[in-house]
Amino acid sequence: MQAMAIADILPGRFGSAGRLPTQISELRGPARGVVMLPMHLSWPGMRECDVSEDRTRRSMYGMLLSQGKRNDIVRFVNAELLTSDWPEIADSLDPKLRRLCEKQFAFGPDQPEAEMPAHSPADSPPHEAPAPAPAPDSPGAIA
Repeated sequence: MQAMAIADILPGRFGSAGRLPTQISELRGPARGVVMLPMHLSWPGMRECDVSEDRTRRSMYGMLLSQGKRNDIVRFVNAELLTSDWPEIADSLDPKLRRLCEKQFAFGPDQPEAEMPAHSPADSPPHEAPAPAPAPDSPGAIA
């Protein structure tokens, strides 16, 4: 028999802090496919969730963060997808839970600059070459 974390046995006693993984790297959820949620998390019509459908995935992630046990969150939430979905999910969460997620997973305005995505030259607009100087005997030349 595998040992369970105390936070999984008594999730209400420790609140959200005891249910959330301490780092986003602990999240191991699938990046695609259909997941079958456990009965204790199932909402009517929401037991099977297609992770590739943005709205469905965001609803599932919000539900998991709000009500899931630690093992549920680790098993069903994908770190990369949560990172990209966070702006849409954050506003639907309880403010206390949102701040805790931002702290635990390094989301939000308090994220250190070094962890922000690097800006690549391909994202920048192309630079225009300077216009050639007019010939010395042309009407636009300065004498």
